[in-house]
Amino acid sequence: MIEKLAKQTAIYGISTILGRMLSYLLTPFYTRIFGVESYGIITDVYALIPFALVVLTMGMESSYFRFAAKAEAEGGDIEQGKRKLFATTWGVTSLAALLFFAVVLLLRNEASALMGEVYAAHPLYVVTVAAIVMMDVASCIPFARLREQGKALHYVLLKLFNIVLQVGFAVLFWAMGLFDSEFGVGWAFVANLIASVTTFVAVLVVSGRVSLKIDGALLLLIFGYSLPLLLSGIAGTANEFIDRQLIKYLVPDAAMAQLGIYGAITKIAVVMTLFTQMYRLAAEPFFLSNFRKEEFVEMNAAALKYFVMVSMFIFLAIALYRDIFALIVGRDFREGIHILPVVLGANILSGVWLNLSFWYKREEKTRYALWITLTGLVCSVGFGALLIPRMGYYGAAWSRFAAEVVMVVVSIVLNRLYYPTPYQFGRMAEYVALALAIFFVAERLSLPNDVVRYTVSTLFIVIYLCYAVWREKIDVEGLINHFLRRGKR
Repeated sequence: MIEKLAKQTAIYGISTILGRMLSYLLTPFYTRIFGVESYGIITDVYALIPFALVVLTMGMESSYFRFAAKAEAEGGDIEQGKRKLFATTWGVTSLAALLFFAVVLLLRNEASALMGEVYAAHPLYVVTVAAIVMMDVASCIPFARLREQGKALHYVLLKLFNIVLQVGFAVLFWAMGLFDSEFGVGWAFVANLIASVTTFVAVLVVSGRVSLKIDGALLLLIFGYSLPLLLSGIAGTANEFIDRQLIKYLVPDAAMAQLGIYGAITKIAVVMTLFTQMYRLAAEPFFLSNFRKEEFVEMNAAALKYFVMVSMFIFLAIALYRDIFALIVGRDFREGIHILPVVLGANILSGVWLNLSFWYKREEKTRYALWITLTGLVCSVGFGALLIPRMGYYGAAWSRFAAEVVMVVVSIVLNRLYYPTPYQFGRMAEYVALALAIFFVAERLSLPNDVVRYTVSTLFIVIYLCYAVWREKIDVEGLINHFLRRGKR
């Protein structure tokens, strides 16, 4: 079963990697055509969009997977049950998205003033972003339906289609000189909106259209499951973006410039973000299926171990070559490259917390998610308020890392109390300790030039891989032969 999860992760991973590679072309692109303050606007907006998506989707994505699995377990007319589930979840999220856009449109001046002076001067920025949110929320459940149906290829192609459109229009607008117009950075949001509208139409056609008929009784059951997820999602996403907002409001000088640098450096952690994202896409529907408890705890424990093992490899692959990765962003943004290891560590902990969340989602005890994420949010605000005024974006990176540590600790404690799972913490600690030891030794070495330094770093990474292969008794030759046989089919 772990092989099935790995296969699904690989399928989604290929699409996610390709898609994010295209999407992250916008990072070197934008950081070279915009200054640090203008890029700060992009960082600010794209930190807020996920928060709006979480609020408006109301935890319905996880609910859709869970109730689809329950429909299969209950038998009867399964397809009819799933159609009703889709119509209800899609209907309520689409209605919420439409109401959100209408409110923002009517109160655009007030909303722009709340967001800051630059937005008050351009209320259309806020309206355009609200339209992006509306379209992405309306697309959420159709995309979840593709995942639930196992239509990974359709999901992949549509996501790639969206990103290609966004990148293509961004380059077109730049070629037309629109980024130098008074609307400036707003054209980046227009490119995104065009892609979102087109993708929404396409996913409706592919996923199968269903009337927007909301079943009240079913909706009440779904809300009973999703409400804690919604509240925890709000707290969790706020925990993700609060560091950006604290920079914006607590840094005494050049706040938007620091926000731009921080946003650009966090983008460099692309590979770690990719791995966590592709794992989530495969793992969420996988672990929320109807496995027996014995199967679930065994697979969840093994999955977390391998997640940590691979994550620490990715950490080394980025952290030891961060000077090269710094070339992704414009010269003015590279001064913040030293926070990259901290950002990578926070991303790893976020993935660990994801693994530790599946048991209470499966058991429909989603109230625990709220406890964990609220704790993390309180820590983010507390550490951020303490560190960011003194350390700027350095303090933001460390405050987020500290909050992720607390969330993982609370998750482990709750798991041990209510759903003991045989996680191999000792084995995971080995991989973390080895990777950190390699990183600190590499940092301390005084080497004559970059060629020698990168050669030594590569040898260190090979040592880590060899240890992992030996420790897990991985049959490398067997894996190679397996893929070769599949390639000949």
